[in-house]
Amino acid sequence: MKDFSYYQPTSIHFGCGRVKEVGEIVSRYGKRCLLVTVPAFDAIAPTYDKVKASLKKAGIEVAHYDGVAPNPTTETVTAGAEMARRHKADVVLGVGGGSSMDTAKAIAVEATHDGAAWDYLFFKSQPTEKTLPVVAVTTTSGTGSHVTQVAVVTNTAERCKSALYNSILYPKAAIVDPELVVSLPSHATACTGWDAFTHAFESLIHINASPYTNVLAREALALIIHNLPAAVRNSSDIDARSAMAWADTMAGLCIANAGVTMPHGMGMATGGMFPHVAHGEALAVVYPSFTRYTAPSAVAQFAAVGRIFDPALSRLSDEAVADACCEAIDAFLKEIGLWLSLEGLRVPEAELSELAKASMVLPDYRNNPRVATLEDMAQVLRESYRRP
Repeated sequence: MKDFSYYQPTSIHFGCGRVKEVGEIVSRYGKRCLLVTVPAFDAIAPTYDKVKASLKKAGIEVAHYDGVAPNPTTETVTAGAEMARRHKADVVLGVGGGSSMDTAKAIAVEATHDGAAWDYLFFKSQPTEKTLPVVAVTTTSGTGSHVTQVAVVTNTAERCKSALYNSILYPKAAIVDPELVVSLPSHATACTGWDAFTHAFESLIHINASPYTNVLAREALALIIHNLPAAVRNSSDIDARSAMAWADTMAGLCIANAGVTMPHGMGMATGGMFPHVAHGEALAVVYPSFTRYTAPSAVAQFAAVGRIFDPALSRLSDEAVADACCEAIDAFLKEIGLWLSLEGLRVPEAELSELAKASMVLPDYRNNPRVATLEDMAQVLRESYRRP
C-alpha cells in the first residue's frame, strides 16, 4: 500500500435544521462578523433571515456584504475586504454556494494583509496567521468549498481565473443543512452536482490518490449517480438533497487531499476567459472527449466507476468496462441536462487556441494519468466545440 497523509481541520455540522446553530458556532471564533452572500432574492432571503437571527441571538455584531457574484472577481473581494476592515470584523461567515464561500476566504486574507487577495495566489506570497477565521454555510451541493483550502478568484482585467491555496483557508467550521438546498433551480442543481461528480472522479484517477480518498470518492460517486437526477427532477426531494449534500462534502474532502486533474484546469481557463460560462458547464462540456483521452491510461479506475454505474458489468474485463464508463458518463450528462458544446456556450471558435494555452497555466493537467501536450489540449477543445 502506498504511503499517504490525510488532513481535515474543518468541524463539519451536517443535518437538516443545523443552520439554527450558526450563531453559537460563529461565536467560538469572534464577536464581529462579516456575513458574505450574493444579493438577496425570494428563495434565499429566508435563509439570510435565519442566519442573522441566530447571530443576533448569540450577541454577534453583523455587517452584511452582499456583493458576491458568480465567478467572484478581485473587485468584489476588495469591496468586501474594505467593509470587513470598517466593521473591524474578527470572523467571516460565507453563506451560499462556492462563489460566496470562496469570496469569504479571499476577504479573510485581503482584509488582514497588504495588497490584494490576488497577490496571495498559490504560486505567490502566502497568507499568514493574520487571516480571519472563516465559517461556511453551504446552500448548494457541488463545490466542496466548505471543506477545502482553496479560494477561486477571477481577475477580469487579465481574463484569468486562479486560486489561493493554503491550509490557513480551511473554514474553521462548516454547516451542511440539506434543507437550505431545496430552493436551488434544476440547472444550478445539475451544474453544482456535476462539479461534485468531477471532484470525486478526478481525485480517484489523480496521481496523488490514496486509500483514504478512494473510499470517499467511490461513496460520493455512488450517491451522485443515484441521486443527482432525482434532485434535478424534483428540487424538494429531501432524501436526494441530503445524499447530494453528503456526497458534495466527501468529494470536497477528496480534492482537499488528492486534488483535481485536467478538466479543472480547462474549466478554470474557460471561466477566466468567458465568465458567463458556469463552472459546472465548463467541466461538462469537455468531459466526453476528456474521458476517452484518459481512460486507456487509467483503466482500473474507470472500470471501478463503470461498475458503480452498472454493477451488471462486473463479469466483463476492466478494459471493456472502462469503455462502458465513458458511455455511461455521456448518458448521465444527457440525463441531467448538461450535454453541452463550446459553440452552444458561446465560446468563439477562433479563441480555442488561446483557450488551450490558458488550460495549461494551472498545474492540474500534470496530475492526470495521461499528461496532455498543448496539441492534446487543443484537440480535446476542438472535439468539444460541436456535439452531434
